Amino acid sequence: MYLNAVGTALPERRYTKAECWEAFAASDWYGRLEARSHAIAKMVLRRENGIEARWLAVDSLNEVFAIDPDTLHRRFAAHAPRLAGQAGRIALSRAALDPAAIDAVVVSTCTGNLCPGLSGYVIERLGLRSDVLGFDLVGQGCAGALPNWQLANALLGSQQCEHVLSICVEVCSAAMYLDDDPGVLISACLFGDGAGAAVLSQQRPANQRKVKWGETTSLTNPNARESLRFEHRGGMLRNVLTRAVPRLAAQHAEEVLAATLVRAGLTRDQITGWIMHAGGRDVLLALQDQFDMNPLALRYSRDALRDYGNLSSAFVYFVLDAALVDAAPGGWWWMSSFGAGFTCHGALLSVE
Repeated sequence: MYLNAVGTALPERRYTKAECWEAFAASDWYGRLEARSHAIAKMVLRRENGIEARWLAVDSLNEVFAIDPDTLHRRFAAHAPRLAGQAGRIALSRAALDPAAIDAVVVSTCTGNLCPGLSGYVIERLGLRSDVLGFDLVGQGCAGALPNWQLANALLGSQQCEHVLSICVEVCSAAMYLDDDPGVLISACLFGDGAGAAVLSQQRPANQRKVKWGETTSLTNPNARESLRFEHRGGMLRNVLTRAVPRLAAQHAEEVLAATLVRAGLTRDQITGWIMHAGGRDVLLALQDQFDMNPLALRYSRDALRDYGNLSSAFVYFVLDAALVDAAPGGWWWMSSFGAGFTCHGALLSVE
């Protein structure tokens, strides 16, 4: 499987940390929450946390604090198809492919639910063929991009498809929840909205940089399920985020990389590029420490976190796109995502 092109999409409006703090302090929710919660939110939004701004699918930050099931579902239903379609359209344009060339579309999300699924909306918006294969993957959280590509690789390898459109889209502002739990408050301050898309193909695309999918590994640890997950309360998604997440992310990421390198007959010092999901600043620091990395190795992940916040499953598309735009040195790149479950996935990319 070869990467043909990547596309990304964001909502129209960007909000800084300072703006988010001012909106929270002026909202009705400020009076509903305890003084300890005020201090936590202020610490996250006023101090250095690796994030400068987020792009949210709301016309004003006042809308964020209208938290009820119907409002949140309408936000997801309005913006998830639109962002997914925008990212897909950019990826098709960069690949110089007509929509009719796409044989399958795989869409991942965890921040909302539509029936029929998002794949049907993408087919409609992009004008894909009516007989295109459509797959909707849900509930995989921030880890969702790699399973999406694993399915695309299986479809291409089975000879059923020549080109697969892979999309991850998250409207995290449609999964807004507030209470006095520190993990819930921190989550509300970290996540942004966005979508990433990739055209994945059987053959190496002409006049494009070669990016070939290689060995891949997945790991699921149900014993750590309660450390990071969504739960339902009052008809809404409530994010469970614990202090163990940075350590779990780093440990699982190292285990997945080690297993893949053994099968590929490679060593860690042969990895020249790191396309890593970033759950937050503390996760990046844990990865850097666990892998004994030069801080520059995670620069694309760190830059994406600073500019967009945590985009959940869509995040690694932005990291990969930045590395390609920057013409980062070729060789073996490692792409990895981790999240709810606790799950972790990784894949080697051969880049020339």
